Amino acid sequence: MEEVVSNGPGLFAGFILIAVVGAIIGWLASVIVKGSRFGLWGNMLIGFGGSAIGSNLLPALGLSMGGGIFGVLVTSVIGAVVLLVLYLWRWK
Repeated sequence: MEEVVSNGPGLFAGFILIAVVGAIIGWLASVIVKGSRFGLWGNMLIGFGGSAIGSNLLPALGLSMGGGIFGVLVTSVIGAVVLLVLYLWRWK
């Protein structure tokens, strides 16, 4: 017999995990790129944007950080650094 998994607590925990990982990625990128402090919400946005940029930019350049969680995190941090450098270059 199949069990039905509800979307309630598991979905909420997933969103919390994504927000925490996004904040950590944004914070790491802001440490690497000096002069860029955006706070918790800004770090989350930078982490999300960096993940999107890194996951599209690196394969387009023919680069791969490998599979697994470590490769995904490194790709996301690289994308977030690119996002911050572009932001500081363009708007500061």
